[in-house]
Amino acid sequence: MFELISGTKRLSLASPVVMGILNVTPDSFSDGGKFSSFELACQHADEMVAQGALIIDIGGESTRPGAADVGVEDELARVIPLVEYVAKHHDVWISVDTSKPEVMRQAVNAGAHLINDVRALLEPGALETAAQLNVPICLMHMQGAPRTMQAAPEYHDLVADVSEFLNERIQACLEAGIPRERLLIDPGFGFGKTLAHNYELLAKLETFTQFELPILIGLSRKSMIGNLLARPTSERLAGSLAGAMIAAQKGAHIIRVHDVPETVDMLKVLQATQAYY
Repeated sequence: MFELISGTKRLSLASPVVMGILNVTPDSFSDGGKFSSFELACQHADEMVAQGALIIDIGGESTRPGAADVGVEDELARVIPLVEYVAKHHDVWISVDTSKPEVMRQAVNAGAHLINDVRALLEPGALETAAQLNVPICLMHMQGAPRTMQAAPEYHDLVADVSEFLNERIQACLEAGIPRERLLIDPGFGFGKTLAHNYELLAKLETFTQFELPILIGLSRKSMIGNLLARPTSERLAGSLAGAMIAAQKGAHIIRVHDVPETVDMLKVLQATQAYY
């Protein structure tokens, strides 16, 4: 059984938990601009906590394919006030979705408990900063960079290549003084993967339990759902729930989603059924 620990805060991962997505960006692929004002973002955070999200993942830079880079000051201005608001008003885990060392540092100082880095601490200074902050870190696999990652992704052996990358980043963290119990992994659905790659990863997700680390997955409303079903982002709930259920059955511990109440309900049904396995 895994447990996240950040200071005095603890979160059991004995059963999968829901991480609610809060993008405070004007260009997110699914909800770009919808929560870019501080007031609307706070309201949405309130709603997701009430709906059962145990983690709120706050991001100030879109990582959709083709996304433009965001400067440090702009990202700080988007993220830090919201971290402070959630920390003040809710007893919930706060994750900061960033690759920038300064954003990591200021977010943790403002009350964040978890770093969720799509670049797996590869940005200059990120590894050293994460080692100093003493909070859990999620290492995600991505081939390439957001601007170009979907151009023509290729793998010799998809699962083996992703596993090798994650193992290398885990070892880098250990060598930097980050204890293994502070690490989580994410295979990176949609980050430098074709449609076939994404579904192969989902089908073989249990392979990543070999690392004996908590697994975070995020496939909510992504193109792997939309392209398979020919649905726009607003009509991908059913596909997202199906993917989340499969992931939970195959060993995922944290399910990162836009649709919190529906995912919470799905997990309750799954857990009630698993009690009789």
